Amino acid sequence: MNALNRKVVLVTGATSGLGKVVALELAKTGAAVVIVGRDAAKTRMTAREIEEQGGNSSVGGLVAELSSMAEVRRLATDFRTRYSRLDVLINNVGAIFARRQVTVDGYERTFALNHLGQFLLTNLLLDVVRASAPSRIVNVSSGSHVGAKIDFDDLQGQRRYGIGGGRAYGQSKLANIMFTYELARRLAGTGVTANALHPGTVATTFGESNGGLMGLGMKLFHRWAISPEEGADTIMYLASSPEVEGITGLYWEKRQPITSSPASHDESAQKRLWEVSAKLTGVTAPVHV
Repeated sequence: MNALNRKVVLVTGATSGLGKVVALELAKTGAAVVIVGRDAAKTRMTAREIEEQGGNSSVGGLVAELSSMAEVRRLATDFRTRYSRLDVLINNVGAIFARRQVTVDGYERTFALNHLGQFLLTNLLLDVVRASAPSRIVNVSSGSHVGAKIDFDDLQGQRRYGIGGGRAYGQSKLANIMFTYELARRLAGTGVTANALHPGTVATTFGESNGGLMGLGMKLFHRWAISPEEGADTIMYLASSPEVEGITGLYWEKRQPITSSPASHDESAQKRLWEVSAKLTGVTAPVHV
């Protein structure tokens, strides 16, 4: 029997690109797949498409703008209303914005979407994940974290945002990895694993919606990128392979654990990031070691 057959898997950012491919591959395994998108009509359409192509009627869709903490909370409530278990949580949603934007909560949008939303959703669903153990949390990061640092004095990019949003994006991807390492430590002995990965440079529409020179540049850049199917491979491996059962707290690329940047291994910064993120998202009872 397939490792994911009849198990419940939640995938964020799954209405296009890498997330959609992952959701389809999961559906083919017989898993009950729950996709998350920010547009209701597109989410419904994508869920139906995955059902048909994957030959799986157990595909559901939930809607949320994950840069809004209120919508993340609503998403968690909606999920818990419909599902009693969560075997694999795949935090895939992510974006880069050429110009600094502010969310409804007053947070810089890159940090809010790529990190804070992931942090909050994971914490809100953690008791369900733990009750479903052995279970897995897979966080999609990026090689763009290399050279980045967490600027605790300017997390919202008010003083320095970076050309084309690159600085903010790199910081958010570094945050994904640091969150994963801290989460793995806090979940030790629970039967829940947490791993992060770099999927590679994938040919999707990522970044193209910015328009202008950046949008054009991303389109040209994606011509030399790997396919979404290739990019999905390590995500699927971490989500389903028996080879990684019980393995936690690592950063992966091409199905292999690799060394993330020196900055990502600063345990005091990991703990500080957790505490700051808990305060910003209103997580009142974060997981403790």
